[in-house]
Amino acid sequence: MAGTVAEITFFVSLIVVIVIHEAAHFGLAKWFGIKVQEFFVGFGPRLWSVRRGETEYGVKAIPAGGYVKIAGMNPYEEIDPQEAPRTFGAKPIWQRALVIVGGPATHFVLAFLAFAMWLGAVGQPTARGPLVAAVAPTLGGRTSPAASVGLRPGDRIVGVEGVNMPTDTQLVHVTRTHVGVPITLRVLRDGRTFVVRVTPVLSSVAGQRVGRIGVELGQARQTSGLVGSVTGAGRLVGTAVVESVRGIARLFGPEGIGRLVTLLFTNAPRKPSDVQSVVGVGRLVGETASASRFWDLLWIFALVNVFIALLNLLPLPPFDGGHLAVLAIEKVRGRKVDMRKMVPVSAVVATVFVILFVAIVYLDITKPITLHP
Repeated sequence: MAGTVAEITFFVSLIVVIVIHEAAHFGLAKWFGIKVQEFFVGFGPRLWSVRRGETEYGVKAIPAGGYVKIAGMNPYEEIDPQEAPRTFGAKPIWQRALVIVGGPATHFVLAFLAFAMWLGAVGQPTARGPLVAAVAPTLGGRTSPAASVGLRPGDRIVGVEGVNMPTDTQLVHVTRTHVGVPITLRVLRDGRTFVVRVTPVLSSVAGQRVGRIGVELGQARQTSGLVGSVTGAGRLVGTAVVESVRGIARLFGPEGIGRLVTLLFTNAPRKPSDVQSVVGVGRLVGETASASRFWDLLWIFALVNVFIALLNLLPLPPFDGGHLAVLAIEKVRGRKVDMRKMVPVSAVVATVFVILFVAIVYLDITKPITLHP
């Protein structure tokens, strides 16, 4: 139940985040005297709207975010000569750039706040190596592998198949890829280390049969004070930016495309490091909540916001980064860019991203990534 509630909350929060993004575009456009014709939550058929001044506010049927319609941004829009000074293209480049940057900037702010709350409320792990929080007595009607070798809550897994101080994701990957094959775990308990051999078995997780040994993971943590939370949040945003840039580059590079094709057309299992869509992240949110790690949802929320911000800043139309790239070209050339020439480019980019999105959603449904080892 907790997992379902968390998943619903996650998807609702994404809609709210997108609305905040659009509200930043809206607010800055208004601030600079640019005419904003529409501000809607959702897409598709109009359910309700009201006009206040020159702007129509409302709700549409498909709750997938929101949008603002700023005068002059549609290159095919006919502009009343009297309204021309209040259109987007009539304003100085620096004002137009701020209107565009305002949207992605909200994601960095939200990520910073979420990281700060996470550091203050739950804290970062204080020790390396997965910590066993609970051991399932049975899996599939039989004694679980973890229980059969005597693993206990409080044990710390400090080695797995030759990997020293593994991460949670490394442990999960090993259990997924060694179903029916014994693996070696090095376990730290009460100051002494010992080795056990355990064989992952197939178990149902989120409707998918995956390899498990039957443990729930936890982490020893230390919270930060106000100053530590603020400075730590800044560092975490920086780290998230670096990792997200690497992830985006990997996704659109030969390695990422090749990996996606392999996953789509072969039986190759997915890795915890594989890219996921909102469907896959939503599942991880549900699993995190089901494991009673509610505060860690703030960490996931922050990472998602950083990723959305950077994806939005790609210098390709129709993303915000594409608009910024056009403004940079305009500044260098000293004359405006004919935005009608950008429409075919936007269509191609949008088509590619839709195909990638659909492919990743398909993998999230057919080959989900889970947290349980």
